[in-house]
Amino acid sequence: MKKIIITGLFALIITSGFSQNFNAKRLDSLFQILEKNNKFMGSIAISENGKTIYTKSIGFDDITSSKKSTSTTKYRIGSISKMFTASMIFKAVEEKKINLNQTIGNYFPTVKNAGKITISNLLNHRSGIHDFTNDAEYLTWYNEKQSRAKMTERIASGNIVFEPDTKGQYSNSNYILLSFILEDVYKKSYGEILNQKIIKPLKLKNTYLGAKISLENNESNSYTLSGKWEKEKDTDMSIPLGAGAIVSNPTDLNIFIESLFAGKIVSIENLNLMKTIKDKFGMGILEFPYFERKSYGHTGGIDGFRSIVSYFPDEKLALAITSNGAMGYDNNNILLCALSSYFQKPFQMPSFNNAEITTATLDSYLGIYGSIQIPIKISITKKESTLIAQATGQPSFPLEATSSNIFKFEPAGVVMEFNVEKKEMVLKQGGKDYLFMKE
Repeated sequence: MKKIIITGLFALIITSGFSQNFNAKRLDSLFQILEKNNKFMGSIAISENGKTIYTKSIGFDDITSSKKSTSTTKYRIGSISKMFTASMIFKAVEEKKINLNQTIGNYFPTVKNAGKITISNLLNHRSGIHDFTNDAEYLTWYNEKQSRAKMTERIASGNIVFEPDTKGQYSNSNYILLSFILEDVYKKSYGEILNQKIIKPLKLKNTYLGAKISLENNESNSYTLSGKWEKEKDTDMSIPLGAGAIVSNPTDLNIFIESLFAGKIVSIENLNLMKTIKDKFGMGILEFPYFERKSYGHTGGIDGFRSIVSYFPDEKLALAITSNGAMGYDNNNILLCALSSYFQKPFQMPSFNNAEITTATLDSYLGIYGSIQIPIKISITKKESTLIAQATGQPSFPLEATSSNIFKFEPAGVVMEFNVEKKEMVLKQGGKDYLFMKE
């Protein structure tokens, strides 16, 4: 959600439901490389036909105390929370407490276009309500407790991005409002509804609405990699609610998505509505392609936590990854390795053979670079022995040296090649080259 974005390798766990074709050694090798190079902290679980066939955890719940992560470590899952919220909205529909086509004017009369925006529009991001996490001042209050009235005021104060149901555009505000609607129709807090409708029926042992992080309860702090792991400040969970405040772990996430697709949470008819994609968005569900196959699920990011859950209905295959370290090795690459291990597809292992470069050489690359090809400027600064890049209007990110003048940021597939004599920098991303000149 918020931009609302090691040691200790643990034993592989395999059950009797193990897929005969699953290449566990490949995933083991990836985690050994990530551990050795200090590039990932988090957990993975893979389930087939409702049985866990692989789990792994590396890193630390807390670096300061060297508290290692295990399969019972719990993580903030960010926007995967939206799948839970959408499921509970459809439960309310099935219980005839609300309907998808009713407008939200009676709930939120101060929200612009509330008389035209439906519950359905909130679910599939077609409301036109602005995303409050994009507000310039968001990072000044995201770690402070917010009341429902204040959050409603913040959402209502934003401009309409587009007219309802004319397009789709992701907005966390939609799921904050859906959380409040659930509280109104059930006359209970969001956390109580979550327990009653999903957690207790599915017997989820490690899932609940988050509060202040508790290491004693096997929760994890989150970190961002910037040369070394640096602890992130924590979003106050009064803010995201059903948009991003749930805590869970990969095993529970797999149980949840398996149960959802088995019709154990909402009817198959309503599940089909949830996974109907329009302008890239379903109702609390996203679609992920993998070669000729497709899966359904969601991603999440809040503070330094990153997560993904994905389900392949034909194979009854569920995969979930939760991480408490951002800017390291991307979760999506781990997911691709897991899928390649299951579906017998090729996968390129990462290489982290970072070059040692003198301070004088690093200093020669510092400065501001501009390009006539794309309308952004990139600032190159240094933190200790690490170059830091920051493009106009975007967060900064660390660069890793692969040679004396070539650096990369693997999570975004960015490569930067510097030429000091010509005062040039070539940015390579997505198969394209962009020439930048030093100002």
